[in-house]
Amino acid sequence: MKRSAPARKSAKPRQSNGNSAPPTATSGLRARKRRETRERLTRAAMALFLERGFEATTLDDIVAAADISRRTFFHYFASKEDVVFAWQEDGSTALIAAVAARPATESMLQAAENAIAEMVRQLDPREAVALAKLKRDNPALQARDQVKYEKLERELADALLMRAGNKADRMKARLVAMITTGAMRVGGDLWAADGAREKPELLAKRIFAAIRAIFE
Repeated sequence: MKRSAPARKSAKPRQSNGNSAPPTATSGLRARKRRETRERLTRAAMALFLERGFEATTLDDIVAAADISRRTFFHYFASKEDVVFAWQEDGSTALIAAVAARPATESMLQAAENAIAEMVRQLDPREAVALAKLKRDNPALQARDQVKYEKLERELADALLMRAGNKADRMKARLVAMITTGAMRVGGDLWAADGAREKPELLAKRIFAAIRAIFE
């Protein structure tokens, strides 16, 4: 008598990988709370810096104003200087996004100029002047300001090159980024020294007109 073959075992259902699970509501809530705490901390610190001065504001002042502990502060920032430049980082990120969103018909320089003119309309004159004085009076902030502009120049060059879609334009993108960040520094210094009396978008237009006139 012929022996029948053993029946095949049914395959076990494949278990899902825990790493591919969608984010939970708890993790989303945690991320939102961290973002809100960071924003509250930054706003509280900047308000104190602009009111009292950078050196006169202590870490205890900041954590009291933000209603957090010193330990929580160091979860977000390593120093007071980091708070100042985290606050400015939001502006840099917005500028890069504004450049990337400019119409393809605009040249690199036009895109940078129009993005800056659009961004500076949102500036608070009193706050901008106070911040310029804050950095001018503090060597540590001056050094960090230089690093900020170097980082912005690199990111702006990358955004301009990506917008152009042609790797052959790399040198042009770097040159326009260098000119643009230089214009921002000169414009910011002139505007603050003049007490921020001129509308910043008009000053931006004048500066870029001066840049073009140099090459005529």
